Amino acid sequence: MSDTQTAASDAHEVTIFHNPSCSHSRGALGILNERSVAYGVIEYLNTPPSRETLEMIISKLVNPVPELVRTADKRFVDLGLDPNGYQSAEEVVELLLVHPELMQRPIVIKGARAVIARPSERVAEVLS
Repeated sequence: MSDTQTAASDAHEVTIFHNPSCSHSRGALGILNERSVAYGVIEYLNTPPSRETLEMIISKLVNPVPELVRTADKRFVDLGLDPNGYQSAEEVVELLLVHPELMQRPIVIKGARAVIARPSERVAEVLS
């Protein structure tokens, strides 16, 4: 992880990979605030995740690995990418290293579990 990402992860019990322009991401933050959960925020478009960070997320991910890629995103389509080309952890990591904007959001991590909080209420899955 980058120094910024490590600091956010180490300082809080919960870490959220966040995009402020995403309503699901803002909704997950709202739920964390409502529950008075201490959390660290990583705005992954400003601080793209490293290979190590992506591998850590995947190792903890409750969702199937291919769901980490925003295949329905206009950018994905504009790049002419094949949704079936990103099924393995390595394929997903390689894509997101080059195109971090295609990472699904928000990703909420607590301990050994990570969830793509879409819908936002899925954040509860890692809080319990």
